[in-house]
Amino acid sequence: MVSKHGGYCYGVQRALKIACEAARGSEGPVHTLGPIIHNPGVVRELAATGVSSVDSLAGAAGTIIFRTHGVTPQVAAEAEARGLKIVDATCPYVKVAQQKASSLKERRYLPVILGEHEHPEVVALIANAGAGAIVVERAEELDLARVRGKKVGVVVQTTQASANLSALAGRLAPACRELLVYNTICNATRKCQEEALELALLADAVIIIGGRNSANTARLAKLCREVQQRTFHIEEVSELEAGWFEEAGTVAITAGASTPPEQMEEAKRLIATLTV
Repeated sequence: MVSKHGGYCYGVQRALKIACEAARGSEGPVHTLGPIIHNPGVVRELAATGVSSVDSLAGAAGTIIFRTHGVTPQVAAEAEARGLKIVDATCPYVKVAQQKASSLKERRYLPVILGEHEHPEVVALIANAGAGAIVVERAEELDLARVRGKKVGVVVQTTQASANLSALAGRLAPACRELLVYNTICNATRKCQEEALELALLADAVIIIGGRNSANTARLAKLCREVQQRTFHIEEVSELEAGWFEEAGTVAITAGASTPPEQMEEAKRLIATLTV
């Protein structure tokens, strides 16, 4: 069973198109600030076309592409001050989350961000929400003493799980004086997660394809593993092992938002040879 909603999302497709167009239209060097998406194979292919990744603006020249996860306002200002040509490939859904984070600060809500502490998308959300923002990855992390009796606003990393948001809202509601929740989980993420769980319930083994540094892929693997222990997260199709499919009548295949969809079909073909 191959997922219909797995693989490249709109934001990733858009970012890769923007990067390729920037490479064709530039006479000087073209860089992305960090990997444009969390898929090492795709990043290598992009580098072969002349678009390389740099870790900081100090190592950039010519054109700098802001990746799908977005950047902080401070980084954007620094790039402009350095005279770099800026190409913004931030996912539009991430942009919306950033705008919501800024609005919470402006409306004097205490911002609570549901997301992974060091993830680049969350780092940019914190910068937009202000220094007082609270970041939690799970509802139980939240110290209720910090929010009790206050006006609290929630914004969410776009690739979070809906269940995590429900748990956080449920924990916050009794403690806050006022609670405003912006559900900024993107629709593609929600559909992919829902379908992955449906497939995992029907399958004897599940394959999740995507970069190991990809938050949404790791979350897919975690969700599926909760209902099917034989869930395997791979980065490359070549990692598949025949032993994973012993006595597995049905195998489900899905992929993170930074994974080329054709890799799912490639995995299906290889699994067929491994299970003969």
